[in-house]
Amino acid sequence: MNITETALPGVLLLRPKIFRDDRGAFMETWNLRAFAEAGIPSLLVQDNYSISFKNVLRGIHYQIIQPQGKLVRVAHGSVLDVAVDLRRSSPTYAKHIAVELSQENGEMLWIPPGFGHAFFVLSDVAGFFYKVTDYYSPAGERTILWNDPDLAIPWPVSDESVVLSSKDRAGVSLRDAEVFA
Repeated sequence: MNITETALPGVLLLRPKIFRDDRGAFMETWNLRAFAEAGIPSLLVQDNYSISFKNVLRGIHYQIIQPQGKLVRVAHGSVLDVAVDLRRSSPTYAKHIAVELSQENGEMLWIPPGFGHAFFVLSDVAGFFYKVTDYYSPAGERTILWNDPDLAIPWPVSDESVVLSSKDRAGVSLRDAEVFA
C-alpha cells in the first residue's frame, strides 16, 4: 500500500496494490500495521455504505460533537471526493482537496476529525464505503453549503443539475458555520 500526505496535513491518499487477472481483481482495503504506521487510528467503530446516483452530491458534512475520522473508498463506480479543513487554527483552514475515488483505481482517502467531507457521483451509480472513528451523533451533525463561494470548490456540475438532499440544500455558509478551534 502506498500512503501519501495530501496538501491538507493529516489527510492521506491510500493507493493499494491491485492484483488483476482474467478473473477480476483483488486488493487489500485494511491493514492494521500499515495504517497504524501512517497514523490512522486502529479503532474504527462503525462501517457505513451508501448507494448514490449520477449528479448526487452528499455534503459538506461533519460532526462538531463526537467528530469522526473517516476512511472512505468507492466499491462501485466513481466519485469526486472532497475534504475541507474546518480547523480555524490551521494554516490550511477553509482549503480543500478533491480526488477521484473509483472502483477502478481502488484509492482510499483518510480524513481525520476536524475536516468536512463531501462527494459528488461521477458514474451512473456509486457504492461508497466509509469507516469512522466515532459513532454518529445527530445532535452534533453540521452541514456547510456545497457551493459556498468562500470555499470555491470546483464541482463538475451546475446548480441546476446537482441532486441534493433537503439537509444539504439547507447547509450554512462557512462564515456562519460552527467549526473546530
